[in-house]
Amino acid sequence: MAIALVENRNLMATTTLKMVKNHSVYVLPTIDRLMEIVKWTPEDLDQIVVASGPGSYTGIRIAVTTAKVLADTLGINLVTVSSLQVLAANIPPLTNEIIVPFFDARRGTVFAGQYQWQNGSLLNIQADQHLEMADLISQLSKCSASVVLVGEVTAKLTTLLADLPQGIRLMTAVRALPSAYQLALLGKAKKPVADVNTVVPRYLRRTEAEMNWLQTHPEGMDHDYVQRV
Repeated sequence: MAIALVENRNLMATTTLKMVKNHSVYVLPTIDRLMEIVKWTPEDLDQIVVASGPGSYTGIRIAVTTAKVLADTLGINLVTVSSLQVLAANIPPLTNEIIVPFFDARRGTVFAGQYQWQNGSLLNIQADQHLEMADLISQLSKCSASVVLVGEVTAKLTTLLADLPQGIRLMTAVRALPSAYQLALLGKAKKPVADVNTVVPRYLRRTEAEMNWLQTHPEGMDHDYVQRV
């Protein structure tokens, strides 16, 4: 859970907590505490930027819901940014390598995207996707440009990342924590969403509730029966 207050590209205050759960308990008190530290009031805010996924279902829902409520209540702009792009931004714009951020999605799969710095902008050159880590490495091994992987190497991914093909390197763990400051900078360059009410998390795969339902209702495979709010 990463939260930052930013003004004119200046980082005013930030907190990063690496926890497995309980984001719902800490997110609003943390925002309140940071606001108090810099002596801001809600009226001082003019934009909310949120990483809208992919990632942890619960974490994304809490983040997006909190951002929507704040933006709607205060009547200010809401901007959404890919969670993977936020992670990719940990690599400074000093390279033309292909940056591949990833999150462990369990069972040997990952959420991953491909990004590249071009003229000072971090561009998405391959859409974020959910796939087997082995398939991702196979894809990247065919790239003509050098590739840098950035993400947390969990116990289940260690073996898969132990022997990478030539031209692919893995960044150190310090780069694997998403930065709320980078999130704010990315959000500054994006247009606000037109309608706060239409914003939904970007899961990139079916939720567990959907999968369980489809086991007994295979005819619904082409439809989405879970309302995402």
